[in-house]
Amino acid sequence: MLNRLAIRNYALIDNLDISFSKDLNILTGETGAGKSIILGALSLLLGQRAESKYFYNQQKKCVIEGIFQVGEFHLSDFFTENDLDYDKETVLRREISSDGKSRAFVNDTPVNLTTLRQLGEKLIDIHSQHATIEINDESFQLNVIDIVAGHQPLLGNYKETYKAHQKAIARLNELIAESHKLKADQNYFQFQFDELETARLSEGEQEQMEQELDVLTHAEEIKRSLAQVTFLLNDGEQSALSQLKESLNCLQAAEKYNPEISEYAERLKSSLIEIKDIASETERLEQETGINEERTAEITDRLNILYSLQKKHRVATVTELMELQESLSGKLNSILFADEDITRLQSETESLKAELAVLAAELSKNRENVIPGLEAQVQNVLHEVGMPQAVLKISREELPGEQLRNSGRDQVQFLFSANKGQQPLPINKVASGGELSRLMLSIKSLIAKHTSLPTIIFDEIDTGISGEVALKVGNVMEDLAKNIQVIAITHLPQIASKGKAHYRVYKDEQPDRTLSNIKVLDDSERTLEIAKMLSGESPGESAMQNARELMGL
Repeated sequence: MLNRLAIRNYALIDNLDISFSKDLNILTGETGAGKSIILGALSLLLGQRAESKYFYNQQKKCVIEGIFQVGEFHLSDFFTENDLDYDKETVLRREISSDGKSRAFVNDTPVNLTTLRQLGEKLIDIHSQHATIEINDESFQLNVIDIVAGHQPLLGNYKETYKAHQKAIARLNELIAESHKLKADQNYFQFQFDELETARLSEGEQEQMEQELDVLTHAEEIKRSLAQVTFLLNDGEQSALSQLKESLNCLQAAEKYNPEISEYAERLKSSLIEIKDIASETERLEQETGINEERTAEITDRLNILYSLQKKHRVATVTELMELQESLSGKLNSILFADEDITRLQSETESLKAELAVLAAELSKNRENVIPGLEAQVQNVLHEVGMPQAVLKISREELPGEQLRNSGRDQVQFLFSANKGQQPLPINKVASGGELSRLMLSIKSLIAKHTSLPTIIFDEIDTGISGEVALKVGNVMEDLAKNIQVIAITHLPQIASKGKAHYRVYKDEQPDRTLSNIKVLDDSERTLEIAKMLSGESPGESAMQNARELMGL
């Protein structure tokens, strides 16, 4: 229930603060006074997108705040799911800056517009004269039946299962398409894989063979260099070893006279041992080095295979070839197991479809059971609002074959006749504006009895009615307000007289501009306001008396 609405800096409103009754609230005022502006501000609070051009003062931000009593409406789960603090007195706030940036809060916790809109839909239903168009929409008509049937858990289960079924079908079609494509490429993938597998690729082999080939290719040059080293170190008349030995002898002869020389002798002896070892190893390596044409050809052939594969597959290393081989293996395995996956998913899809059929049959049965009572209840309200001959018939048919959709397998259509002897036809073909308003009011009043929606707003739905009919519409609103908070914007005195709280919206002419303002009326002010609605700006005593009679004073 909406307790209080505060609006700052919006359209013609500088600052408004309105407290509402829990019963029937009436808003009246001249055309253009600002009733729709207040409704527009409320729509922003409920998540509608904003435009800064509607600001009263472009230098300030627009702030709209609503305080709602939600303790009786089972909304704690919504707050928990959205990580919001739950309070029986919940505050919604919307702030919009002059550059168009918007922020929204629920109990001072920032939320996005989607969350704000979802919560708003659970708090208020705004029904305007233009909203009667939705009564012709099949989804609205089916929703009315479902609300009266009270099978929301069943419907929610069906919709979740339907979503899972659609997802499974999409995945199945995707797998089948992938399988067809893979099978078309299977021979090509297999050829590529076999070619790579035959090559028996090994990590690091290319670098190792390239190094070995480099040695084999330059064997003669290497052998010659090693032989020269052996000669210089060991074999020549003035070889390095012979000169080092002679140097060592000299040091050893002198060290007995100078102990410091012993250190140099030891160091030279170590060097001599190292050079002897180098001479021996180079001689061995020189003897082992030779031209091996057979091994050279073998390595060259192997490298040519690797280079050819790399060029063919546009890669630069054996590692990348091995990764490609692994990828091809995966694709071939996918082809082998694709049929198994398709069979498994086909079974899952059929199982979900069978489950949907059971749920859809239960939905259809529930809908069929409540339709007669729904027709009768709407017709009763239609009689109360001055349409004693009106008839509402609901046609329900099942989709042909095994077809299913998000709402089940039912197709419904509301058929309406306002006059005796007239065949009920689709609403858009037979209902006038006034008849449509009363029919929608009848349906909304019925829905309100089957939902926990806190507040409903009627925005000038009294189009096309007057006199006694308007009085009866007011009676229906008054009765509806026993179970739900009702806010009605109206131009009809008969409806205005039924309010428990009456607000007059008016223009306040300032020297520099015009403001919209609102005033809560006491009984005497209400009497005058309703009298003006009856006879004009200067009502006479008869109009005043008529107003008092309407108000039951």
